[in-house]
Amino acid sequence: MERRQLGKNGPQVSAIGLGCMSIGIADVYTSSAQDESRAIELIHRALDLGVNFLDTANIYGDSEIKVGKAIRDRRDAVILATKFGIVTESPVQDRGVDGSPENARRACDESLRRLGVEQIDLYYLHRVDPKVPIEETVGGMTELVRSGKVRYLGLSEASPATVRRAHKVHPIHAVQTEYSLFSREPEEGLLETLRELGIALVAYSPLGRGFLGGRFRSVDDLAPGDWRRGNPRFQGEQFRINLAIADRLRELASEKKCTPAQLALAWLIRRHDDVVPIPGTSSMARLEENVRAAEIEVSEQDLNRIEQALPKGSVVGERYAPAMMKIVNG
Repeated sequence: MERRQLGKNGPQVSAIGLGCMSIGIADVYTSSAQDESRAIELIHRALDLGVNFLDTANIYGDSEIKVGKAIRDRRDAVILATKFGIVTESPVQDRGVDGSPENARRACDESLRRLGVEQIDLYYLHRVDPKVPIEETVGGMTELVRSGKVRYLGLSEASPATVRRAHKVHPIHAVQTEYSLFSREPEEGLLETLRELGIALVAYSPLGRGFLGGRFRSVDDLAPGDWRRGNPRFQGEQFRINLAIADRLRELASEKKCTPAQLALAWLIRRHDDVVPIPGTSSMARLEENVRAAEIEVSEQDLNRIEQALPKGSVVGERYAPAMMKIVNG
């Protein structure tokens, strides 16, 4: 598996990571949690395939516990990332944020306990707290680095201006945000800022929350409790338009003799050498499919054809409902 560096002097991670939300009980895409033994088996398979970058968070149900058990005997082979900041007592569509230094310390200690490790490799602020200056939040996170509990710092869903302010307090090695052929917002200033500062972009939902995988044709294909049923891009006419856009990728993937999901991931990897997608899954088959995307050769002509088929701005609908949109790009 190809390796990429997270920021200046940061760790080397696999070109494709594994998002571990889907193995926790807080998974918003399925109606039930993944069995612990199967979750551990999935992570072990990812490591065997060359994936060394695991991403979880303190709000992903029992994901941290499962990840910790899976890497217990393989800690040195893993770059472990987790997050804090979102207040779990709030509903999924109306979550609060606590970016106080006190919460950073408390949440870090709790994550270390659940993970069963002495140090977190990459610790993110999950969402920017509008009530706490980013300098104060990162100052508190810096103390975690000095104490040896954390190696590197990251931000999630932070605006370019916020990233600059944070980076002045302590080096930021990664910024995580939604980025895919369906969500091109990072191209509007964030990527430029990150490259200027020497920070990597970690792309979550790189398959457009499933649209780019081509695995459903209507909202009825989603589980009854699936969070996406309330997502603007999955509503009415917007769903129909977005599905038609995804179908264009399916046609190109057929020509390349790969799956649409693989081509979507290959687009991210080959278009940028400083972007690391972290597709999440609880399926062994999907994991192996995603990892094989790193082997797909994509030419400049291929990239141009993909851009023409799925041009920036063609997707309709916000990527979150209004309440959640308030705490992105903070």
